Parts: sequence; structure tokens; C-alpha cells
Amino acid sequence: MSSLNLLLSGTILPWLLGSLLVLGCMALLMRAKPATREIQELMAQPSVSERATADATTTTTRSGGVANVLLNADDATTLVPELPAAYDRFEPQAELKPGTELGTVVLSSTVTEDYKAINPANVFGEGFYTLYATFDYQDMEDGMAWAWVWRHNGRVIDGGNELWAYGDEGPGYIYLSPEEGFAEGRYSLEVWVNGELLGQASATMNDAAVSAGN
Repeated sequence: MSSLNLLLSGTILPWLLGSLLVLGCMALLMRAKPATREIQELMAQPSVSERATADATTTTTRSGGVANVLLNADDATTLVPELPAAYDRFEPQAELKPGTELGTVVLSSTVTEDYKAINPANVFGEGFYTLYATFDYQDMEDGMAWAWVWRHNGRVIDGGNELWAYGDEGPGYIYLSPEEGFAEGRYSLEVWVNGELLGQASATMNDAAVSAGN
């Protein structure tokens, strides 16, 4: 056997192959450079499908917000109003009690002799008549400052303010009879005691609605 064969078949050949393998791996590692910042940022961005899902969610959320605003557009009419200064002229001579209340304020165009509503409603016709607001009060006290405010479509049109002088309990009423008659629109009443809103009622005046049986 020649010395060349001994060299290839001996320990030199395995060592040579091993060295070549190590050098090849080092070359691969040297070529495998870390990704640039631009590539990393690009890879970190959401995919097209992820962006579409996010956009759909945002659209739905915004649409829901608009819908909520539209559905709650009438909430402004139910917010607690302020007592106009013109009907807040008296200092209370008696404090509110824990049980002071006016009960439910009911609207009607006719009342009994003891101030009970006949055919109460929240829709009335336009024109000339008297609108009564009846209620049952309790734990009132003479000297409390009370006020009533009538509004038409949110605008104050009538009211009054005085010290209470009607005892601690019983039926009560307030009425409105405009000289020009009731126009089409929404009429509302607020009843205040010592600066606190204790009663409210509202009605719509509309001939067409009355004719339709609403």
C-alpha cells in the first residue's frame, strides 16, 4: 500500500473532512446576518387580514357610538332642568323633611271637586281649555318655598313662586290656561320645593295625534 493510500485511509482524512465541515458552518453563520431594523419593523406590522379585522372593529365601534347618540337624542329633554331665578325669590322658612314628596303629577283637562284627574292623558288637542296638574303631597310644612314652572318646547311660558301655606298633606293642583290657547308642541311642568325638583309632568298637544287615538 502506498504512502498516499495510508494517508487517505488513516487519521488525516477524517480530520480533513471535519475541518472542511467546520469551515462550511462558519461560512454559513457569517452570511446569516441579523435582520435590519427596517425588516424587523415590517415583520412586526399586522398582516392584511389582521388590519381588516381591526378596521371592521373600529367601524363597528364608531357606528355604535353614532347609533347611541341618535337613540339617545331625546335624553336632553329628560335632563334635570334649572329653576329660573324669576321663580326662586323666597327664602324657605322650613326645611325639607325626609318624607316630603308630591307623588305622581297627573295631567288632565278636567278634575273632580277634590282635585282628582278625570281621564288623565299625555296627549291633548290644540286650542283653548285649561290643563290641570294634580298630585298628592305629604310631609310638607308651611313656610317651605315652592315654585311651579310651565314650559312650551323647553321655553318658560308661565309659573309661580310662594311660601307654602296648605298644610302637611292633601291633594294639590296647578293649572295652565294660555290666553293664546295651546299650540302644537310639548308642554312640561316642574314643581320645586326649597330648590329641589320634586315633581314633573309633560304632554304633547297635537290635533292629529288626538284624532288618531294616541
